[in-house]
Amino acid sequence: MQILLTNDDGIYAPGLAALERVLQRLGDVCVAAPATEQSGVGHAITFLTPLTCKEVFDGPRRRGWAVDGSPADCVKLGVFELSPKRPDLIVSGINGGLNAGINVLYSGTVAAAIEGAFFGIRSVAVSLEYDEHADFNAAAELAIQVIQRLVNKPPSSAHLFNLNIPTQAVAEGADLKVVPMGLARWGEHFVKRMDPKGRPYYWATGNPSPEPTGRITDLEALRAGYLTLTPLSFDLTALDAMQEMNDWGMPIRRPEKLS
Repeated sequence: MQILLTNDDGIYAPGLAALERVLQRLGDVCVAAPATEQSGVGHAITFLTPLTCKEVFDGPRRRGWAVDGSPADCVKLGVFELSPKRPDLIVSGINGGLNAGINVLYSGTVAAAIEGAFFGIRSVAVSLEYDEHADFNAAAELAIQVIQRLVNKPPSSAHLFNLNIPTQAVAEGADLKVVPMGLARWGEHFVKRMDPKGRPYYWATGNPSPEPTGRITDLEALRAGYLTLTPLSFDLTALDAMQEMNDWGMPIRRPEKLS
């Protein structure tokens, strides 16, 4: 099996190295990751400037390809140029920090997996709850069990999956919950400060956190200490609204020429 591994924390991130080690049990791993951290860039791609990349080594150990671009760039380049053959599996992570709820829409980690799914390749984003002393090796051992299951028994109707691991699960173990992504809004609070020249600047806090909704989503399951797995789709079409709008019967008149 040919595996393409990427992330948004950069080629030197410990989560990337931990995931590479366990993925080697499944097949050949090609690493193509951003040269620098790209957290929160979403699905940005580079098309107005050239993409550069180079092989990176840590002593005799080859880390992989460092791409001067976004996570989605890494997947595009990895699939068509850098991987020895077309990948059978794309994995993005392990991200330092959860990517749950609507944060999925901002995440470079998840965007890389979405890019892989565009090409019909099974793709998995993996994120670990932020901890200054995070045990990425233990988290990778949990992640590989889920990834192995997706490889051996893949759902027929999904190619894209988002896996989140809480710190509690790394320390104590936990069951896996397959749940939808939460849609509750995070807070829009900013801390306002002044720079040395007297100019205001703002620091987003993300507070307050979403309140429980009573509906089991990734947010609620993670709070309870479960690993969460969410099958995702990149089709953003609101089908119910589309059907309603098709009944408008609204002809659009040709605009009159200006004199």
